Amino acid sequence: MRMWKKVLLAFCGVLLVTGLLGGIKFLQIDRMIAQGKAFVPPPATVTATAVTAATWEQRLTAVGSLDAVQGVTVTAELSGKVAHIAFEPGSYVKAGDLLLQQDVSSESAQLRSDEATLALKKANYERSKELLAQKVATRATYDQALAEYRQAQAGIDSIRSVIAKKTIRAPFAGRLGIRLVNLGQNLEGGQPIVSLQSLDPIFVNFSLPQEDVARIQPGLTVRVATDALPGEEIEGRITAINPQVDEATRNIRIQATVENLQERLRPGMYATVSVILPDKNAVLVIPTTAVLYAPYSDSVFVLEETPSEGQDSSDLKIRQQFVRLGEQRGDFVAVVSGLKQGDTVVSTGVFKYRNGQNVVVDNTLEPAFRLSPNPQDR
Repeated sequence: MRMWKKVLLAFCGVLLVTGLLGGIKFLQIDRMIAQGKAFVPPPATVTATAVTAATWEQRLTAVGSLDAVQGVTVTAELSGKVAHIAFEPGSYVKAGDLLLQQDVSSESAQLRSDEATLALKKANYERSKELLAQKVATRATYDQALAEYRQAQAGIDSIRSVIAKKTIRAPFAGRLGIRLVNLGQNLEGGQPIVSLQSLDPIFVNFSLPQEDVARIQPGLTVRVATDALPGEEIEGRITAINPQVDEATRNIRIQATVENLQERLRPGMYATVSVILPDKNAVLVIPTTAVLYAPYSDSVFVLEETPSEGQDSSDLKIRQQFVRLGEQRGDFVAVVSGLKQGDTVVSTGVFKYRNGQNVVVDNTLEPAFRLSPNPQDR
């Protein structure tokens, strides 16, 4: 009987201690929950920018290639040995400058012989003319002398033509390429000698879809960008529009002319062409870094002031706002809907924030946003 009493007392003691410990733990947990509910996280530091109105020019973009206004591979017209090379590869030449002289020793000797014959035929012709006037010679003698004189003139013209064809000159002013012949080499007719390209100005050929035909016209400004000139755009003008649309692609071929004073653009280069249209669009713009891109919809964080609980001051909070975006240019993107002019949005690091979060604005480290950014500055 005593044994059962001892067991019962021990069991009651254990229950009492357990209940006491459980109550203490409950009070601790309850206090921690209350503290968690009352805890207000410190505001996050953000950079912010206002939604601004801008006027963007309308443009049509295309991929094009550069082509020389005048370009040719100078070739030999007649067969002959190279006697003299008068140019330096890569040099600039004027129209008519001597490029190459083929051997014309045989033609020169023949020319001297024909000139002597011409002198004789001319003297016979003039003598026959005088005798005919004196009615000493017959008309047939005079006609014979005249024909021989003209035949001798034609022979000299033929020899001079051969010499001229073997004296190869620049057909127009331009920049020479790499020499393709050597001194003493026997050239065949049509064999290339050197490339000659007129580089300033230079053509830009590109194509646009047929639906843009009504929007383009000669004289419109174009801007040309190439990998050879990173960060630069060169302006030119549309100078020709092909009257026929390509039946295979339904594109129309367009040609623009741009200045190339320093000859940094070369024929055959790839180029990105922007045709500047006369009309302009009024848009609302924000930095592209202000957009939280997502598959379902893009959004931004708008800054709003809300009254503080139990205080006369106000807190700055962010609200997630879904937007519809338009064209992107440089560091900016156009907003079609979802924002209005004057709204302030978080400009950088938007992936770190959540809807309703308290924030403070500090723009000391905000990057400079540009329509034409220089990649070297990024």
